[in-house]
Amino acid sequence: MDQRIINLYDRFTHGGMTRRDFLDRLAELAGSVAAGAALLPLLQNNYAQAAIVADNDPRLAIDRVAYDSPKGKINAYLARPKSKGKRPTVIVIHENRGLNPHLEDIARRFAVEGFVALAPDLLSLYGGTPPDEDKARDLHTQNAPTGREDMIAAAVAAIGFMQKHPESTGKVGAIGFCFGGGVVNRMATDNASLLAAIPYYGAQPPADKVPAIKAALLLQYAENDENIDKGIPAYEAALKANNKKYTIHIYPGTQHAFNNDTGAARYNKAASDLAWERTLAFFKEHLGAPPRSA
Repeated sequence: MDQRIINLYDRFTHGGMTRRDFLDRLAELAGSVAAGAALLPLLQNNYAQAAIVADNDPRLAIDRVAYDSPKGKINAYLARPKSKGKRPTVIVIHENRGLNPHLEDIARRFAVEGFVALAPDLLSLYGGTPPDEDKARDLHTQNAPTGREDMIAAAVAAIGFMQKHPESTGKVGAIGFCFGGGVVNRMATDNASLLAAIPYYGAQPPADKVPAIKAALLLQYAENDENIDKGIPAYEAALKANNKKYTIHIYPGTQHAFNNDTGAARYNKAASDLAWERTLAFFKEHLGAPPRSA
């Protein structure tokens, strides 16, 4: 797909333009309104493709739970193996579309690997994630920038909640994508008990917060992601200056959101598979290798 169209969609999804302006510009780039309309499904997420691990997988126990945060109750999706025992925990932070089927599926993917996985719905602060992803994205935009800080606080609160979960070893890591990647960076700066953090193409934290990081970091970036990648040099400089443990991977030929297998325009299977392999190895190294689900 034309890189200009992907860049346009990124501007729209990150709050840089209205839907009307986006559709008008898409029609211009595609050559007509009809051609733009034909491209739109390729740009949007298709959640019918989300279930790599079925939501009724017999190996797993799935629950809807809630926990307290400084900003109110946060609803969350909890996935874990049915076999009882203490396990390391992974918190999964969503993109700027709220908690959708794709993120729930990622939680299940961790669960079949033996982790306890919690995917909070940070839009609980605003009534919960709506089914329409445009409306979910609007909730993020309408409540920025204060809402972002409130959602970060809600995500940080999940760390303590999962440390105390009866099936948790107390060792907690976090992974996030896009908006969620930026939140995970802040979870690392704002709670020293987080042991491992994996932000995928996430906004970097302010340099003055970097000294507080205790977690090991696995920073996963797309090669063609100018808005996010421009912050890498300053972040890496701050990490080096403060002797933090980190690894950076930039995946050649990829776009922002390359891991999202429900988005045909930007999904890159080879990069996604490699990033996932590294993700699992990293969490097992820093949280402990869990027993696999039965």
